[in-house]
Amino acid sequence: MVDVCLHSEGDRLLSQRLLRSLKNRFASTKEVGVFEMVDNGLRAVENPSLKFLSDRTGEDTNASATVGVALEGSRPLLVEIQVLCSPATSLPSKRTFTGVDPSRFNLIVAVLLKQARLRLARQDIFVNVVGGFRLEEPATDIAVAVAIASSYIERPVPRDTVFVGELGLGGELRFVAQLERRLFEASKLGFKKCIVPQGAKGVKVDGMELILCSSLKDVLEKVFNYKSLPQQRKSGATVHLDAFPEEDGVCGEVQVGQDALDDDLANDK
Repeated sequence: MVDVCLHSEGDRLLSQRLLRSLKNRFASTKEVGVFEMVDNGLRAVENPSLKFLSDRTGEDTNASATVGVALEGSRPLLVEIQVLCSPATSLPSKRTFTGVDPSRFNLIVAVLLKQARLRLARQDIFVNVVGGFRLEEPATDIAVAVAIASSYIERPVPRDTVFVGELGLGGELRFVAQLERRLFEASKLGFKKCIVPQGAKGVKVDGMELILCSSLKDVLEKVFNYKSLPQQRKSGATVHLDAFPEEDGVCGEVQVGQDALDDDLANDK
């Protein structure tokens, strides 16, 4: 009879290893151990969140990087999510992701297309969760969505902001379990603000400002000064993006091919 069955996972090119319990007669199977491969074997990582965010140094950060709070068993872990959006050189466009559930990723992209009207259909999208970590719960949906939007519009996310929330099909933000524990972990690592669902109205954590949002559009407005749905009008081969003010450094015109423009306008009817 087998009492305990453990599974080690991680990127073979990285030193971090996650130890999961597939069967355990004496404790929960939802817990996870984080270890680092060193010269003399595996060594336990005392603060996994700090390890995953160790490369976020300096005062500036590039666009497309966000931090979410995932829950592994009873342990909250802060993970960095990086996204690169670039114009597709061929169709269909590429969707490449590491550490993100494929069905969840497709859902997030679909909501961004429908609710935020971001023109992602002709964009190659590359997603990577730093450190070889795998996101297996929907609480990091908002972090992934904001990272995609950040890369697409080329605006950085404030470094002191973390994201927690599940994204619904209608673009609404949904409450997640054990929110206070997640916020406390983020506060310990120096984060000052957190984007959370409207349902977290009664939650309080010392040193953490909660920014309540009811929908994805609400999140984009508060993070990127997103004013309204992009209103697009045809002018030759130019698409005018009215949602983002030009004085804030976002280009108000994007040159596109006439065929692509006609397709986009036809889809809006």
